[in-house]
Amino acid sequence: MKKRVAVLMGGWSSEREVSLVSGRAVADAIDFLDGYEPISIDVDRGIARELADLKPDIAFNALHGRFGEDGCIQGVLEVLGIPYTHSGVLASALAMDKPAAKKAFSSAGLRCPEGRLMSREEFDDGDVIPRPYVIKPPNEGSSVGVRILYDGDNVDPSDVDTWRFCDQALIEPYIPGREIQVAVMGDDPLGAIEIKPSGRFYDYEAKYTGGRAVHVMPADIHPCSYAEALVIAGAAHRALGCRGVTRADLRYDDTRGEPGTFYLLEINTQPGMTPLSLVPEIAAHRGIQFVELVRWLIEDASCAR
Repeated sequence: MKKRVAVLMGGWSSEREVSLVSGRAVADAIDFLDGYEPISIDVDRGIARELADLKPDIAFNALHGRFGEDGCIQGVLEVLGIPYTHSGVLASALAMDKPAAKKAFSSAGLRCPEGRLMSREEFDDGDVIPRPYVIKPPNEGSSVGVRILYDGDNVDPSDVDTWRFCDQALIEPYIPGREIQVAVMGDDPLGAIEIKPSGRFYDYEAKYTGGRAVHVMPADIHPCSYAEALVIAGAAHRALGCRGVTRADLRYDDTRGEPGTFYLLEINTQPGMTPLSLVPEIAAHRGIQFVELVRWLIEDASCAR
């Protein structure tokens, strides 16, 4: 008998549309796998009852953003006893809470940009730290809401009052250099890719719009730095207690020449599975095609351990 795999997608976060693309790609891949039957579910607030009635053998978590990768749906699946892909409750919650993740990474000896949480009111008097600096929501993914204030920009930092996120923002100094991302599969860092966005940084549009960024796989950086990037990503994965597949986002400051200096920005416990997503591209470079990546994630699915 085929095992039924509930592919959880959509939801109501700011990343709903991306999640739908990821989920459809995963469901299509499962169709090619012997022994598995995909059941696509566009998640709404009745998901616990729907899953209890459906009783799937496995849940493939293709949700992105809040509720999907912050420990909430993971908790629902734990209560229902349904094995699920990717990280568990605690690792998911930590990774989504950027300030908490930063503390865990620093405790593990990983270099991160200095940063602090600030309220909206603290922006009223102008720049809070010297430019350039980054303003980001403390608990969103896919660069949603991220702003960079550069020297010479005619931008009032108090514009943060117009955003639709929480009442606090995470402020970090901008790290110059290059965008390097690393995929980790289980305990194995698969490789590092460099992203060259056409705009100022690798924002939401660049991530999900064709032609907005050039992907260089493998990243064309100093060999010692390449090896270091893999070590950092693996250490970040372990520091939060992640499982399944993750993607570490790094800045590589080589402005004074190579080898440069890495800064760990964050780790994504629910990497995208879209045609433009980085983890499938990195895995393919290692000889792991998309269908096999999906198979591995399904076979790795579990409840808390």
